[in-house]
Amino acid sequence: MINKKRLLETFMDYVKISSETKNEKDICERIIKDIDSLGFEVYIDNAGEKLNSNGNNIYCFIPGTLEGDPILFSAHVDTVTPGNNIEPYIDDDYVYSKGNTILGGDDKAGVVSIIEAIKTIKENNLPHKPIEIVLTICEEGGVNGSKHVDFSRLKSKKGIVLDSGGSPSDIIIESPGQTRITAQIIGKPAHAGGCPEDGISSIIVASEAIANMKLLRVDYETTANIGTFKAIGPTNIVSPIVEIVGEARSRSNSKLEAQTNHMIECLQKSCDKYGATLEYEIEESYKSYSLSPDDEHIKMISNVCKNLNLEINMKPSGGGSDANIYIHKGIQTVNIGCGMELVHTTNEKLNITDFYNASKVVLGIMTI
Repeated sequence: MINKKRLLETFMDYVKISSETKNEKDICERIIKDIDSLGFEVYIDNAGEKLNSNGNNIYCFIPGTLEGDPILFSAHVDTVTPGNNIEPYIDDDYVYSKGNTILGGDDKAGVVSIIEAIKTIKENNLPHKPIEIVLTICEEGGVNGSKHVDFSRLKSKKGIVLDSGGSPSDIIIESPGQTRITAQIIGKPAHAGGCPEDGISSIIVASEAIANMKLLRVDYETTANIGTFKAIGPTNIVSPIVEIVGEARSRSNSKLEAQTNHMIECLQKSCDKYGATLEYEIEESYKSYSLSPDDEHIKMISNVCKNLNLEINMKPSGGGSDANIYIHKGIQTVNIGCGMELVHTTNEKLNITDFYNASKVVLGIMTI
């Protein structure tokens, strides 16, 4: 019953609208217009003001015509960079960008899957449960939009987030927590040609610290990475300041704490060795979660997928999503796939079959 042609056309339209994190105004306006045109009430919050964004989280509640508790459906509207002036095209069973940008399936595939489902309900006058929709800004870089959702407005105790790769029957049952480390190594400037021994090179200090860190794949449920290493200055001055931004993730809270402490300890030991000063901040981006495959909400989603002849695959994820925030706010939330592949790269693509099935699963859950 999902209109596949319209689903794809809407997706192609949406990804052409630039919406890098903190610049979501235009896509928000288009989404609000599309939902409003269906006769459903839309409202927004002031999350953008808090996050220095020109967009805001979007909310919609659709009263049910069937008995049952409301279910939250959520996706995020922002994209990573480079996400401006995307030119999508279809080749066989995939949508691609022309190669110099991301595609934006992360997460406009999730957004469009939800919107096409409510369009289908409206045009076919289908009986449905109470439906709650939240579309967030600023998800990339710390799931910040969902942290500023007005939870006092929400009625749902269970939710679905569409923000993962693969089929909608790829059900995420574990997700890591993440900490973000921002650090400055403060050395001592000196003339690099005249008296370099009088200086303390922040670059040497930071480099040695990072070389001593366990990074990338630490173990089967823990990862860590340095994303920014910044030192700008002339070659004739011993570098006095290095800025570092890194992260640690783990599905184990104790391992996450240990990895974060390990990275700070490496920085501090190197500073102590050379006489540099360390200044740092640790931010908890989101907490980990683990769901039981026997959870009734997961069983319901699985049954909808099975009715569509989709093979169930319950698996852990290496990334966080808005589900991490909703779960710890008391909404039992499951993240499912909506067709995206190779996200956060210019090779990103969208599997049309998985995307189509995602919207069918959403419709099935809404009307079960």
